[in-house]
Parts: sequence; C-alpha cells; structure tokens
Amino acid sequence: MDARIASVERTLLWVPMVDRIRVEMERAGIHAWSEVEVIRVTSDSGASGWGETVQNYTWGRADAGDRAIGRSPFDLYWDDSLGAGLQMAVLDLAGKLAGVPAHRLLGEQVRSHCPLSFWDHDMSPALYEAEAREAVRLGYTCMKIKTRPWWDVHETIARISETTPPWFSIDADWNDFLLDAPTALPVLSALETEFPKIKIYEGPIPSDDVDGNRRLRSGLRTPIAHHYAEGRQGVARAEYCDGYVVGGGISAICRAGHFAGAARMPFFLQMVGTGLTTSLCLHLGAVLASARWPAVTVHELYEHNLLAARIPVAGGYAAVPAAPGLGVEVDEGALERYRVDRADLTLPRRVVRYRRPSGLTVHFPDKGRPGTSMWNYFAAGNQPACERGVVTELIDDDGSAEFQRLYERTLAAPVVGAD
Repeated sequence: MDARIASVERTLLWVPMVDRIRVEMERAGIHAWSEVEVIRVTSDSGASGWGETVQNYTWGRADAGDRAIGRSPFDLYWDDSLGAGLQMAVLDLAGKLAGVPAHRLLGEQVRSHCPLSFWDHDMSPALYEAEAREAVRLGYTCMKIKTRPWWDVHETIARISETTPPWFSIDADWNDFLLDAPTALPVLSALETEFPKIKIYEGPIPSDDVDGNRRLRSGLRTPIAHHYAEGRQGVARAEYCDGYVVGGGISAICRAGHFAGAARMPFFLQMVGTGLTTSLCLHLGAVLASARWPAVTVHELYEHNLLAARIPVAGGYAAVPAAPGLGVEVDEGALERYRVDRADLTLPRRVVRYRRPSGLTVHFPDKGRPGTSMWNYFAAGNQPACERGVVTELIDDDGSAEFQRLYERTLAAPVVGAD
C-alpha cells in the first residue's frame, strides 16, 4: 500500500475532570492530566488517523511530526520514539488504510472483550464510597484505589466493600508507602482477612526489595503486582510478585506482554487518557493473552471522552472495537469546545492538613504526588505508614493573615503541631 503521511495536525485541549472529584484531583496534581494534545495524521489519499498525548502523564511526549511526513504509516506504528499521540494516530491510520481493526496489525486476537477497572486517585473514604457506587452504575466490577498513609485505608475499604455488590473487587495501590516487609505484612494480612473484596495489592513496598517481596508473597494470599521494567526480567525468576502493571509505547507493551505470557504471569495495562487511549488499550488487550487483570485507563473521569459515544462497559468488560483503525469516532465538536492556546495549570493556594487520632497535625503547602514535600515526608517514614482514624483536609486561602503565615511556614518545611 503506497499511501504516505501528508500532514500532522496538533490540537491542544483542556478537558476538565468531572465536577464530583475535581477538587480532589487538584490536590493530587491530577488536574494536570486535563492538558491533552490530540494529533491528527492525514495521508495523501485523504484518510485520517487520530491519537492523543496526556501531556503531563504520558510515557512519551515527543515532537516527531516532521519525521513522519512522507512515510508510510505501516513503517512507523511500531516506533515508540514517535511519542504517545503520534504513534497512536499512525496506527489508527494504518488500520483504516488496510481496512482492518488496529489489533489485526498487532498480533493474533485472543479475546473479543477486555476487562476494565474504574480508577480514582487518593481521596477521603466518603468520596471513595460514592465513587464505588458510580463505578457499579457504569458497569464496572473492579476499582483501583490509591491507599495512602494520610487517609484511613481501613475505613476506605470498609466503605467500598459495604456499598458494592458481592462480586465487586478492589485493587489497592500503595506506591511503596508500606516501606518494607515488617511494616507491610501485618497491615496487608489484616486487610485481606477482613475484606475479601481485595484482589490485588499493587506496589506495597519497593519492587527492588526482592527478599521483602518474597516474604510478603509467602505470608499473603492476595496477589502482589509490580510495574514491569525492561532489563529486570531475570528478577521474575526470584518470584517477587504475582503479576505486572504494564504501560508505555506499543512496542514496549507488546514486549512486556509476551514476556508475561511466557512466564505465565497475568498483568493489567495502565494507559491513562480519554476514549482514544482506552480504544488503543482494548486493541492491545485483544492480542496479549496475559492481559487478564482489569486495565486502568481513567477515561471515565474526564468531563468528555472526546469520542462521539461512551465506550460501553458491562460486567466489567468492554468490547474490542471491530471497525478499521482504532474503531472509534472522534467528536470534532468537542475538540473545538475544549481547544486552548495554552494550558493553565495554576491552582488556588491551599494548605493540606493531616491529622492523627492523637491530635498531632502536619501541614503541607502542596499536593500528595511524587516529588512534593508531602510525598517525600511520608515516604521517609515520618508518620505511620497506615493508621486508623487519620484525616486529611484542604484549607482554602481565605485571604487572612493567619493563612498567609501558615502557608509561608509550610513552604520552608512541613509544619508539625497539635490541635
């Protein structure tokens, strides 16, 4: 097929998170995922392919459009160096030109429906309870949550368990905050004993602590997942986890998926984005046999998924698109509605207050994401890794001198005190 890429068009969007969790996503820094670059590639025959890059999350943010001009999309769609959006758009175009769904270009189809998980970043137990009900309403049977030392994890899982049907399950992602096996084992053992809906523990302690992870596996019945890392395949023989979290470019995902298949280990795809990214995720899940755990795509948290229709989820599964390319229709009216010249990531000034049952408080000036003072403070073990009764709340800037003084103090260091 002689069709060549004639143009690459980029459109910058700001697609807000849904109102019900928008402030919580701001506190976690996830509001930055609203900056989405949509890429449209058009061939000299007039056919178009679509892709997207979540600018402040994606595995690959690249400006490789010039390199694609004049090239056949069939020579490019395996090239991860193109970046997330362009690679996706090239694959979409290739499938449309060939008249086949994208998964036909990626391998042999092994499933027609893929499991999907609902997802929210860390938030209060009450909000997680409400989100779990929303997940059930939307057709999900699984929810990935962020278990953090600044929330009461026990209360969170209790509320989710009580408000959901018996068949609902929970993936608890710790992002290493349980620190080590002696700290993690009693916490995880108690939770899995009380809450049978927990089906996966993700990243309870660092993945490079192989001996610690082996100790956890021997003492727990709940599977442990870690992010797959190329170059560390040999570690899998040490049996440090039961399955993987897989993301990245198309080639990297397929390599990881084939390794997991050979090792007979399940994994879930983690591909953050709107409906475009979710569509690509479904095509990859269609050809990777070990992608048996529910994939995480986050598309339900956007105000608009950028598609002409929602991707239906029933019984926790979504059908693999059968139309050519990604098999979905982009809502071009939405592209115009959310188009911006420049994304504004600024937020109102706020202080985060963490309070323990003992009355001890710690105030932070920023958000609970990697690299911030709050994240680093807890990752260093300055407060308990998991404690019942802890509460976190936001203090808005009320314009007072008192707020100003507190805010300035938190900029220097976390402010530890007592009620």
